[in-house]
Amino acid sequence: MKSENRVPVWLRETEAEGRWTAGAAVLVVIAIHVLLHDTLDIEPYWVMPVLESVLLVGLIVANPVTFTRESRLIRVASLGLIGVISTANAWITIREVGKLVTGKEHDAVRLLATGVGVWVINVLMFSLWYWELDRAGPVARSKARERYPDFLFPQMTEHDVTPPHWRPTFADYLYLGFTNSTAFSPTDVMPLSRWAKILMMLQSSISLVIVALVVARAINVLK
Repeated sequence: MKSENRVPVWLRETEAEGRWTAGAAVLVVIAIHVLLHDTLDIEPYWVMPVLESVLLVGLIVANPVTFTRESRLIRVASLGLIGVISTANAWITIREVGKLVTGKEHDAVRLLATGVGVWVINVLMFSLWYWELDRAGPVARSKARERYPDFLFPQMTEHDVTPPHWRPTFADYLYLGFTNSTAFSPTDVMPLSRWAKILMMLQSSISLVIVALVVARAINVLK
């Protein structure tokens, strides 16, 4: 037991992660695009729900219950679809900011609904990015294939309060995405690799624009 405790958490093989939390995140994004298709104004309105459904089906086909099987094709497709959805979300944010700057947007309810929807999608999409990219993804993490972690969670260093075979799951990356979008900076999870720092910086920037411009403007119009 003592020798095992000397092995870093990220170098220990652990049980495979279940797929339901990540799948639930994709379902929430689909629901937002379906319910807010008028305010998000993406044409054709069905394109984003279809792309997101493809991502969800890919997750289910690759690993129906737990993430134990790897496929380069499925991984590339999943990352590509996350990229497309993230790009669409960034475009919506830029479009709304453009309307504010040119004075074309005066509907506070629509603006607020758009801001909240885009903010939630921003949190979920970046959480999926962190989850998919940290140490090469959930399957690679469970097999402890990567020598160095991309994110340092508190449980990786606080051995006295952490189970021996602890490993981050999607819920931990969701927490990371949420706190980064609200604090606009790292809280207790530290990015170690350069790509992780850049991705967190990008997420904070998008979130800051949404909160400071879109939502703030909507509240101002309501007043």
